[in-house]
Amino acid sequence: MKAHLLLQTLAEALAPLYDPREARQIALLVAADRAGLGDRTAPLVADPEREIAVDGQEAAALARRLAAGEPVQYLLGETDFFGRRFRVDRRVLIPRPETEELVDWVRRAEPAARRLLDVGTGSGCIAATLALELPAARITAVDCSAEALAVARENAERLGAAVDFRQADALAGLERCFAGGEPFDAIVSNPPYVPVRDRAAMHPNVRDYEPALALFVPDEDPHRFYRAIAAAGRTLLRPGGALYFEIYHEAGDALRALLAAAGYTQIGLRCDLQGKPRMLCGRKTALRP
Repeated sequence: MKAHLLLQTLAEALAPLYDPREARQIALLVAADRAGLGDRTAPLVADPEREIAVDGQEAAALARRLAAGEPVQYLLGETDFFGRRFRVDRRVLIPRPETEELVDWVRRAEPAARRLLDVGTGSGCIAATLALELPAARITAVDCSAEALAVARENAERLGAAVDFRQADALAGLERCFAGGEPFDAIVSNPPYVPVRDRAAMHPNVRDYEPALALFVPDEDPHRFYRAIAAAGRTLLRPGGALYFEIYHEAGDALRALLAAAGYTQIGLRCDLQGKPRMLCGRKTALRP
């Protein structure tokens, strides 16, 4: 099938879900992948008559998946994060640009860190990236999902990132998993934070495909993960060690207060490139009596 015909088929399937520009960009990514170009779409734009090894049946199948709202990252089986390719499927969340910003904050603020913990690692994008960006640090990553850990381990192995993965639940006494161990210099987490009440308003490619376990929290207790991780950090962090969180854009003030009440100081709230408060940091002081 010629490139322009495949692009037309895919863009038409995407039209009800996206604006024309975004629909075409997604169609280009899928066509480039099927043409063996990776994520290089320019050759297809330059040569719309290029033949791609996709027949009408496969094109229709791809169109159906996209029209149903399946994220293009799941269809392709991978996505970019911090300049590297990570495998993703429905077992894990798709890494977002704001998570890249969180990782960049950590690597710049903690260049001398020797032990780092990633809580709720999912695809392993945070842990593997920090392992590669801070090669002198020992990185440990935990997740309650064995399926997610399988994806994370595969990504770390493919990228040559040294990460110690463990299965653990952030809500079930995380500090017990590391009892007697050396303290961490920093704990990083992008935990579930979307209240269930906001689920209906979400785009279907997120709501219907990405793992609910990694997205949603009860309306009556939306900060449960932050509270649990902050409590564990009182034991797991060295004095002066830091917590770094990705947060819901509406929760900045509440979470800043939560960290202060838990005894953290030097609390900083950062906005993402869209100007929304999406990242939070606090440092552990001496243990309270």
